[in-house]
This record gives sequence, C-alpha cells and structure tokens, in this order.
Amino acid sequence: MHRPRLAAAGIAAIIAVALTGCVANAPTGASDSLTVTSTASDCAVSAAAATSGTLTFEVNNEGTEVTEFYLLADDGLRIVGEVENIAPGASRTVTVVAQPGDYFTLCKPGMIGEGVGKAAFTVTGEQVVATGPDAEQKQQTVDLYAAFVKDQVEQLVPAVDGFVAAYETGDDDTARDEFPRVRLYYERIEPVAESLGDLDPRIDYREVDAVAEGLEWTGFHRIEKDLWVPARDALNSDGVTPAWQDWEPSTPQERASYGAQLIADVAELNDYVHSDEFTAALDAQGIAGISNGAITLLDEVATGKITGEEDWWSGTDLYDFAANVEGSKMAFSLVRDYAAAQGDDGADLVAQIDDGYAVLQETLDSHGTIADGFVDFGDLSEADKRVLIDQINVLAEPLSQLTATVLA
Repeated sequence: MHRPRLAAAGIAAIIAVALTGCVANAPTGASDSLTVTSTASDCAVSAAAATSGTLTFEVNNEGTEVTEFYLLADDGLRIVGEVENIAPGASRTVTVVAQPGDYFTLCKPGMIGEGVGKAAFTVTGEQVVATGPDAEQKQQTVDLYAAFVKDQVEQLVPAVDGFVAAYETGDDDTARDEFPRVRLYYERIEPVAESLGDLDPRIDYREVDAVAEGLEWTGFHRIEKDLWVPARDALNSDGVTPAWQDWEPSTPQERASYGAQLIADVAELNDYVHSDEFTAALDAQGIAGISNGAITLLDEVATGKITGEEDWWSGTDLYDFAANVEGSKMAFSLVRDYAAAQGDDGADLVAQIDDGYAVLQETLDSHGTIADGFVDFGDLSEADKRVLIDQINVLAEPLSQLTATVLA
C-alpha cells in the first residue's frame, strides 16, 4: 500500500470495511449433526456430504494443541463457518446455514499456518432463501468476516517467517519467489491493516511515501529493493530520480534488522485481529461496512496495482491485483443476498456485479494465476493495461451502488 497515514476520522471510516452482512434464516429439513475429529495431522469429518440448511459440526480435539475448524466455500477463502480455541481433549460445536454447493473442511492445530486435513464437502438440496436483517444474522456475518481476517493473518505469520529467513541468509532466489505469494494474505485484508495508524506504513509503504512523510522506510518494499537491485539506468517511481541514487544494498546486519522488524509488525497485526478491540470494532459497524469493503478493495486495484507502482522493483503487481480482487469478491459475497432481495433492481445490480467480476477475472487469468504465477507487470502492453482499467471501471460503477442497495 502507498497512501498517506490516516487521520482518526479516516481510520474510523476504513474500519467500517470490516463489516457485517446477512445470512439466510434457518430452514426446515436441516441435516443431523456431523462429528469432526481434529488431530495433529488430520481433520476427519463423519460425512462428506449433507443436505442444505442448518448444519451442526461437533468438533473433538484429539490432538495436543489448541485447534480450530473451518467450513470453507469452494474458493478456499470465504469462511462459511468456524469455531476456534478448542483445547486438547475438548469439544465445541459450530452451526451454519449452508446453501447447495461445494465446500472444504479444514482443521488448524496450533491455530496458525495453512491447516491440515483439507477435504471436499458437498451440500445438496434446495436453495435457502435469505430474509430480513435481524441482529443474530448480522452478528453471524460479523463473526464470519472476523474469522476470514484471522485466517489470513494466521497464514501470513509463518509465511513471513519463511520469507525473512531466506532474505536474512542471502537465499535471494527463494526470497524473490516467496515475496509475491507471502503478500497475498496481506493484500486480501489490506483495509484492516490500514486502519491501525503506523502499522501499515511500517509493513507496506513504498519508498517515495516513506521519504515524503519523513518515516524510516521498512517492510515488504524495503526488502523488495534489496532483492531486485535497481539497474544503473532505472528511474524511481517519480520518473525523474535515478533509482540507484544514494542506494547501497543492505549489509547482513541491516537485513537482519529489517527482517526482524517485519516479523514484529506482522505479529502485532496478528495480536490485533485476535483482540477484543478488533471484535468491538467489527461489532460497532453496520451492514454498510461490508459492501464498502468490497468497493475499497477494488479501489486499491484501480489506484495502485494497475499503475505498476506498488511492486516497483519486482514487477509482481498482478499478484497484489489478484489478491485485492479476491478480497473484494469475498466481501461482496457476504452481502450479495441482501442486495438481490431488493426487487428487480437489486437482482439486476447483483447480476451486473457478478458479470463484472467474472469478466475481470477472465482477463486477469489470461496473464497468469496465483498458483502458476503471473507475468511481470512490465511485460503488459498499454493495450493490456487499458483493457484491465476499462473492466475495473465497468465493475466499479454497479459496485458503487451496492451499499445504497443493501440498505434499501
């Protein structure tokens, strides 16, 4: 990220990104309880399929570490249901309203990392119709978004540890390979980190912004410049200043310092998203917060990633682009049913947004994928960039109407 630090009012507004939304009322004909056995290496569910409606998972922790359980949507990102802090030998339940579709189940011993025992889970039956926004429904959506944020940061922590270890030991090939992938977890929840005063600047400021504000330049992009040493004929992102001017690669001691700082800052973010302060911030917001979150993350793409200014040295901006779009789509999914319930106009708006995301994703996929890698941003032609810009603008127009629609 490369925008200036926010004043208190701006921070409060961006916290609203992390939101609340709607879920369906519990239907009739719900499935029987499912049991889950969590161990250090597995997450065994008693059945791999269920009927749509209210599903209850009873999670038994037979491992030696505190664990948590997730029911994930088919994209592997959106959290449909989650229960955490299950002590060894203890059991806890989680109840969700599941629509027909494909899902994944997953346990996370130690409550950190990617988890274990990820398995396909199928829900069959009829669509459950969403209804009005009562307090219980809103709170469930708040909890689901909080779970998504926690999950992303929990995966960010060990990913940063590995990235920093490669950087500090001079294994630059590994560090360059990991750099854009580590950042995915951060970019999906970027507005949450931006709400925390100096934390986002320490983690994610570009050089030009740190210099402009008189801040010490640290974080991902400081390390990035070490990993992609600027060519002698390169200009900085201002298009005027030589990128190598007054530049010397970091010493091993400096690398250790920058690495330790990034680890500490990410740990601070992890502490925050697991705190009562974070929970209270989410609980204080209304349904407008989540729809604004979808808009904000798309704005991140339009104002930063599409210009190629975010990852100036590495050219890995398309990874950040993809992660912002994923985060935006996830936020939209939490309020989609509310918008669709607002008569024909709401249904038409949802259709436009769905189409906009699909078209944008198809074009992005033509330049690579998160799994297989993206082309260097510098390899995109001006025509390629114009297509992406036009598609972002097409999507941004109906998305800008989302908040007013869900509040109608």
